[in-house]
Amino acid sequence: MGHYERLGALDASFLGIEDGNCHMHVGAVLIFDAAPLRGSDGGIDIDRIRQAIDSRLHLVPRFRQKLAHIPYERWPIWVDDDRFRLAYHVRHTALPHPGDERVLKRLVGRVMSQPLDRKRPLWEMWIAEGLDGERVALISKTHHCMIDGISGADLMSVLLGALPEPDPGVPEPWKPRPHPTNAQLIVDEMLHRFNQPATLVRAVREAVRNPEPHLQSLSDSLAGIAEVLAPAFTPVSSTPLQVQVGPHRRFDWTEMRVADLKAVKNVLGGTLNDVVLATVSGALRRFFGQRGLQADELEIRGMVPVSVRSQDERGHLGNRVTQLSVPLPVQLADPVARLRAVTETTKDVKESKQALGGEVLTAISEWTVPNVLVQAVRLAARTRPYNLVVTNVPGPQIPLYLLGAQMQTSYPVVPLFENLALVVGLFSYNGGLFWGVNADWENLPDLHDFIAAIETSFRELQDAAAAHERKTVVRVQRRRKQKTTAQAS
Repeated sequence: MGHYERLGALDASFLGIEDGNCHMHVGAVLIFDAAPLRGSDGGIDIDRIRQAIDSRLHLVPRFRQKLAHIPYERWPIWVDDDRFRLAYHVRHTALPHPGDERVLKRLVGRVMSQPLDRKRPLWEMWIAEGLDGERVALISKTHHCMIDGISGADLMSVLLGALPEPDPGVPEPWKPRPHPTNAQLIVDEMLHRFNQPATLVRAVREAVRNPEPHLQSLSDSLAGIAEVLAPAFTPVSSTPLQVQVGPHRRFDWTEMRVADLKAVKNVLGGTLNDVVLATVSGALRRFFGQRGLQADELEIRGMVPVSVRSQDERGHLGNRVTQLSVPLPVQLADPVARLRAVTETTKDVKESKQALGGEVLTAISEWTVPNVLVQAVRLAARTRPYNLVVTNVPGPQIPLYLLGAQMQTSYPVVPLFENLALVVGLFSYNGGLFWGVNADWENLPDLHDFIAAIETSFRELQDAAAAHERKTVVRVQRRRKQKTTAQAS
């Protein structure tokens, strides 16, 4: 019998919505100290890096698998790649002079503009030497059908080490398992379809025996589906971000300290993610103003992916996410008012059933074919349910190393979707919060203005928090003085 694994509906949908303009790969830009990675000739020792990655591939077997399809239905499956070649996936390049971050960002945009080869395992790593400051960059690129943000963070912890160990390790022997025959796939799929009604019958029987909790669950599920679909019936404002996306990418980044965001939320309220969304709201207000739009008149929403991955599922690849639609108060000029509005909104969203509705729709797709979910996603994009994606993934809060070289940064790369020319990704690592902003090349030549707007928007929140603290100190001192005066009299 041949070995294979069936993709889930959500994973398969990322294959289905990919086209010549919207490439569905996620990635990251990791920057390391270069010295521990150099060979005797002074250049980066790519063979040693490949050996280090090879020594850990047995921990992520999906990286040696490629796509195949079940006959007739064309449902995608994973099979072992019997022609796997590590050197194809781990590539070596160098930055032209002057080797600064601007040059690196251009390289990232070019790498992310190219689709992955579906005849091979769907990942690449580019080692780019020549970065100024005695640094080297690793650009990772993995198809979204393989990982989501949380599993991507887990994967980083597998491929990198918590200790500065210079030994690349010894790769374990690997032998690809035989592929299934068409006859095996057809029979297995018939059994899969045959068992689905039996699963439904068991669920119905359980509901009849104990109807009350099942009725409540059905009610919650229907309410969740309605909340997920509701934004499609109330389109957001058309902005320069809602344009036809081309195949070429422009990438930029910035970084902050997690402690600085926590300091803001500790003074002004909300959560760390509320501070992020308030920062994005302020940045959009400034950016739209520079484009000549009246932000006071705009209805802006962000799509915020939310992980539904349980602790038992940590370390597994594939997607376990749903999405929330969050209004962004760009019409408010005051940064504190924006944060308070975001805090109230996200509180309501968290208490809603949007996340449940997303899970139910994905589960329904498992009973049909991936194309159903694909067409739903495309239809939603054309009705403008949101203006951009903002995703914030927590990463390891300890230093990670590649062959003794400490990782300094991890800027996430999130794919663009139809009619969405800009997406914002955040990743926290070792006390830092790293922003990666992916955009359409032609439509956002002023992307760095948006990065500057993010930095300005957050400084406004910091200044407001500092002013609030000063007022608090003055009030406390005044009360103490009044109390002392009263006691003395």
